[in-house]
Amino acid sequence: MNYKKLGNTDLDVSTICLGTMTWGEQNTQEEGFEQMDYALDQGVNFWDTAELYSVPPKEETYGHTEVIIGNWFKKSKKRDKVILASKVAGPMRAYLRGGGNNYGIDKMTQAVEDSLKRLQTDYIDLYQLHWPERNTNMFGRLGYEHKDNGQWNKFEDVLGNLKRFVDVGKIREIGLSNETPWGVTKYLELSKDKGLPRMMSVQNPYSLLNRTYEVGLAEISVRDKIGLLAYSPLASGYLSGKYRNNQLPKNSRIERDPDFWTRYAKPNTEKAVEAYYKIAEKHGLDLAQMSLKFLEIQPFVTSVIIGATTMEQLKTNIESVNIKLTDDVIKEINEVQTIYPNPCP
Repeated sequence: MNYKKLGNTDLDVSTICLGTMTWGEQNTQEEGFEQMDYALDQGVNFWDTAELYSVPPKEETYGHTEVIIGNWFKKSKKRDKVILASKVAGPMRAYLRGGGNNYGIDKMTQAVEDSLKRLQTDYIDLYQLHWPERNTNMFGRLGYEHKDNGQWNKFEDVLGNLKRFVDVGKIREIGLSNETPWGVTKYLELSKDKGLPRMMSVQNPYSLLNRTYEVGLAEISVRDKIGLLAYSPLASGYLSGKYRNNQLPKNSRIERDPDFWTRYAKPNTEKAVEAYYKIAEKHGLDLAQMSLKFLEIQPFVTSVIIGATTMEQLKTNIESVNIKLTDDVIKEINEVQTIYPNPCP
């Protein structure tokens, strides 16, 4: 396994991060336990979850993934072996603390305490803001229209709220998710100017089908040591090749919840995937491993968050750290990006 520093901390996190959002929906607790056991044995010490999970988010499965992780901690007694990341949800449905903004002190306190209880731990290593409260582009939305009614907790107040949990040891570090260059920069500025906790990571989508992170955020990640935790690195399985030739495997995400994963139903998705598949085939590589490795070697990436529903997928994904990409492979990947630029932003 390979490791990188989380932000400017002394925490060494594995460059493969174990994603967990399918546990409690596509995966049972027993299967989640098996994944955690195997991942840890392979040196994967960095796990990511959220209060919102399982996904797709539903009232009846809210918090289930954290419960499964907590039960594993209780059974295995290995909490100290894991660098655990979780998230507090942004503006959300009514079943989550009545809906609306969640980054005020009262709701955030409830969120932290509830997560700690479900996770059966007294601290979270990395606590992330799942998405912004303000009106801005996220989850791939284009065409920014500025509409600001001021009904969101100001960044300085949010950092002050997080500081309370850091000071008492319930949170070790903090991070962002689904955030923009402006948002990341403002948080960093306020942390420095006000002596408040510093954001150490940005969890945003990044894959061969969506390289938009490179446009503005990559430079910030490198210069300010706030690395990317890349989610959806295989574009919900499209970059594993399992949906090639109009295949729709039983119990796959797209088969189970097609209306939730429309972000990948774009005009050039299949063409781009086929082009990347041919590169992998030409060079004797597994498409999923090639796709993951390309992300891992980027200087602005701290860790690549994998998500598997089978042990075979998990083993393939983790093994990606051991393959090499030649200059020719990288050149050909970049050539496909010029032909089909970011087909799934």
